[in-house]
Amino acid sequence: MAKSLSKDLRERVIAAVESGMSRHAAAERFGVSAASAVRWVRSWRESGVSSAARQGGDRRSRAIEGFGKAIHAAVDADKDITLVEIAALLREVYGVSFAPSTIWRFLDRHAMTFKKNGARSRAGSVAPSRSPGIGQV
Repeated sequence: MAKSLSKDLRERVIAAVESGMSRHAAAERFGVSAASAVRWVRSWRESGVSSAARQGGDRRSRAIEGFGKAIHAAVDADKDITLVEIAALLREVYGVSFAPSTIWRFLDRHAMTFKKNGARSRAGSVAPSRSPGIGQV
Protein backbone atom coordinates (compact mmCIF):
# COMPACT_ATOMS: atom_id res chain seq x y z
CA MET A 1 0.00 0.00 0.00
CA ALA A 2 1.31 3.43 -0.87
CA LYS A 3 2.28 5.84 1.87
CA SER A 4 -0.10 8.79 2.36
CA LEU A 5 1.05 12.22 1.26
CA SER A 6 2.22 14.69 3.90
CA LYS A 7 -0.16 16.71 6.02
CA ASP A 8 1.69 19.86 4.94
CA LEU A 9 0.96 19.18 1.26
CA ARG A 10 -2.70 18.53 2.05
CA GLU A 11 -2.94 21.79 3.99
CA ARG A 12 -1.30 23.76 1.15
CA VAL A 13 -3.76 22.33 -1.40
CA ILE A 14 -6.72 23.10 0.90
CA ALA A 15 -5.43 26.65 1.55
CA ALA A 16 -5.05 27.26 -2.18
CA VAL A 17 -8.62 26.13 -2.82
CA GLU A 18 -9.96 28.20 0.07
CA SER A 19 -8.18 31.28 -1.30
CA GLY A 20 -10.09 30.98 -4.57
CA MET A 21 -8.15 28.53 -6.73
CA SER A 22 -10.09 25.64 -8.26
CA ARG A 23 -9.44 22.13 -7.00
CA HIS A 24 -8.08 21.05 -10.36
CA ALA A 25 -5.74 24.06 -10.60
CA ALA A 26 -4.50 23.49 -7.03
CA ALA A 27 -3.91 19.83 -7.77
CA GLU A 28 -1.90 20.68 -10.87
CA ARG A 29 0.11 23.36 -9.03
CA PHE A 30 1.12 20.99 -6.21
CA GLY A 31 1.55 17.88 -8.37
CA VAL A 32 -1.24 15.72 -6.96
CA SER A 33 -4.24 14.18 -8.64
CA ALA A 34 -7.40 16.19 -9.02
CA ALA A 35 -9.36 13.42 -7.30
CA SER A 36 -7.12 13.70 -4.23
CA ALA A 37 -7.57 17.46 -4.09
CA VAL A 38 -11.34 17.06 -4.33
CA ARG A 39 -11.37 14.43 -1.53
CA TRP A 40 -9.09 16.45 0.73
CA VAL A 41 -11.14 19.64 0.39
CA ARG A 42 -14.42 17.74 0.88
CA SER A 43 -13.07 16.04 4.00
CA TRP A 44 -11.75 19.30 5.39
CA ARG A 45 -15.04 21.11 4.80
CA GLU A 46 -17.13 18.30 6.31
CA SER A 47 -15.02 17.46 9.35
CA GLY A 48 -12.30 20.08 9.63
CA VAL A 49 -9.62 17.38 9.44
CA SER A 50 -6.79 17.67 6.94
CA SER A 51 -4.73 14.66 8.04
CA ALA A 52 -4.84 11.30 6.30
CA ALA A 53 -7.10 8.55 7.57
CA ARG A 54 -5.54 5.47 9.15
CA GLN A 55 -4.37 2.90 6.62
CA GLY A 56 -4.44 -0.85 6.82
CA GLY A 57 -5.58 -2.99 9.67
CA ASP A 58 -8.64 -5.10 10.19
CA ARG A 59 -11.86 -3.27 9.43
CA ARG A 60 -14.26 -6.20 9.22
CA SER A 61 -13.80 -8.26 12.38
CA ARG A 62 -16.36 -6.19 14.29
CA ALA A 63 -19.13 -7.87 12.31
CA ILE A 64 -18.36 -11.37 13.56
CA GLU A 65 -17.63 -10.22 17.13
CA GLY A 66 -21.37 -9.61 17.54
CA PHE A 67 -21.93 -13.35 17.19
CA GLY A 68 -19.17 -14.33 19.60
CA LYS A 69 -21.47 -15.86 22.22
CA ALA A 70 -23.16 -18.03 19.60
CA ILE A 71 -19.82 -19.22 18.26
CA HIS A 72 -18.50 -19.95 21.75
CA ALA A 73 -21.69 -21.86 22.58
CA ALA A 74 -21.46 -23.90 19.38
CA VAL A 75 -17.83 -24.83 20.08
CA ASP A 76 -18.63 -25.68 23.73
CA ALA A 77 -21.54 -27.89 22.64
CA ASP A 78 -19.50 -29.79 20.04
CA LYS A 79 -15.71 -29.76 20.31
CA ASP A 80 -15.40 -31.37 16.86
CA ILE A 81 -17.48 -28.74 15.01
CA THR A 82 -15.87 -27.55 11.80
CA LEU A 83 -15.51 -24.03 10.50
CA VAL A 84 -17.95 -24.80 7.69
CA GLU A 85 -20.50 -26.11 10.21
CA ILE A 86 -20.17 -22.94 12.29
CA ALA A 87 -20.68 -20.85 9.14
CA ALA A 88 -23.78 -22.89 8.26
CA LEU A 89 -25.14 -22.49 11.81
CA LEU A 90 -24.71 -18.71 11.71
CA ARG A 91 -26.37 -18.57 8.28
CA GLU A 92 -29.35 -20.72 9.35
CA VAL A 93 -29.97 -19.21 12.79
CA TYR A 94 -28.98 -15.56 12.30
CA GLY A 95 -29.12 -15.10 8.53
CA VAL A 96 -25.52 -13.86 8.34
CA SER A 97 -22.83 -15.26 6.10
CA PHE A 98 -19.18 -15.52 7.09
CA ALA A 99 -16.38 -17.30 5.27
CA PRO A 100 -14.70 -20.13 7.17
CA SER A 101 -11.48 -18.08 7.12
CA THR A 102 -13.25 -15.26 8.99
CA ILE A 103 -14.46 -17.73 11.58
CA TRP A 104 -10.94 -19.12 11.88
CA ARG A 105 -9.52 -15.63 12.54
CA PHE A 106 -12.21 -15.06 15.19
CA LEU A 107 -11.34 -18.34 16.92
CA ASP A 108 -7.63 -17.57 16.69
CA ARG A 109 -8.11 -14.11 18.23
CA HIS A 110 -9.98 -15.72 21.11
CA ALA A 111 -7.39 -18.49 21.57
CA MET A 112 -9.91 -21.20 20.71
CA THR A 113 -7.82 -23.21 18.28
CA PHE A 114 -7.69 -26.97 18.54
CA LYS A 115 -5.44 -29.16 16.50
CA LYS A 116 -6.87 -32.63 16.03
CA ASN A 117 -3.73 -34.71 16.33
CA GLY A 118 -4.89 -37.42 18.71
CA ALA A 119 -3.65 -40.25 16.50
CA ARG A 120 -0.13 -38.83 16.39
CA SER A 121 0.03 -38.18 20.12
CA ARG A 122 -1.07 -41.77 20.93
CA ALA A 123 1.58 -43.32 18.72
CA GLY A 124 4.51 -41.87 20.62
CA SER A 125 7.85 -41.00 19.09
CA VAL A 126 9.63 -43.32 16.71
CA ALA A 127 13.32 -43.99 17.27
CA PRO A 128 15.52 -43.64 14.18
CA SER A 129 16.48 -46.93 12.61
CA ARG A 130 20.01 -48.18 13.15
CA SER A 131 20.37 -50.18 9.94
CA PRO A 132 23.89 -50.38 8.57
CA GLY A 133 24.70 -47.98 5.77
CA ILE A 134 26.33 -48.77 2.42
CA GLY A 135 29.72 -50.33 2.89
CA GLN A 136 29.12 -51.02 6.61
CA VAL A 137 28.68 -54.60 7.69
